[in-house]
Amino acid sequence: MMLAQSYDITGTRKQTLQMETYISLLRGINVSGQKRIQMSALKALYEELKLKGIITYIQSGNVIFRASKNVSRQELSKSIEEKIREKYDFDVPVIIRTLAEMKKTLSLNPFLNKKGIDTERLYVTFLVETPKQADRKSIERFDCSPDKFIIIDKEVFLQCPLGYGKSKISNNLFENKLKVTATTRNWKTVNTLVELASNE
Repeated sequence: MMLAQSYDITGTRKQTLQMETYISLLRGINVSGQKRIQMSALKALYEELKLKGIITYIQSGNVIFRASKNVSRQELSKSIEEKIREKYDFDVPVIIRTLAEMKKTLSLNPFLNKKGIDTERLYVTFLVETPKQADRKSIERFDCSPDKFIIIDKEVFLQCPLGYGKSKISNNLFENKLKVTATTRNWKTVNTLVELASNE
């Protein structure tokens, strides 16, 4: 967390704002030619919203930024979603995590404790909110072998031995069964986002 100070014309400090580092994950852009947004345009869009320290990573819609801690994540998501709708005339769900939360995600992955794990076959599905217990129990009975998944709070940790593209598991499956908006990233992307955000 960073502090941003503002001053009046005499140079006297007026207030100190607490700044938080966030990582936003956009759902479904630049996939199969749908909902196309250039990363340079996306960065400009965030700048128009007066967000700071903006960094984009690859084309799938990952944006690191800083904002006042006084603004809720729900407000941030809504403002970004509305700006995208205004400029592009389509809807893009935006899921936001703090840097601290993303670091916690890295530490919680239960598949890392298994011997001989191939980290290139690990993925994380990020949920906009914690799913209801009844919906969670329903999907946990789903047979997706050889794939495996474990739900921890607002994250679903995935192991897909044959790769995500050949998996029985999909982002749509979790959205339909858990009844919450979701977006999925591979393990390398999650690690890179945390590294970039930590160096900001």
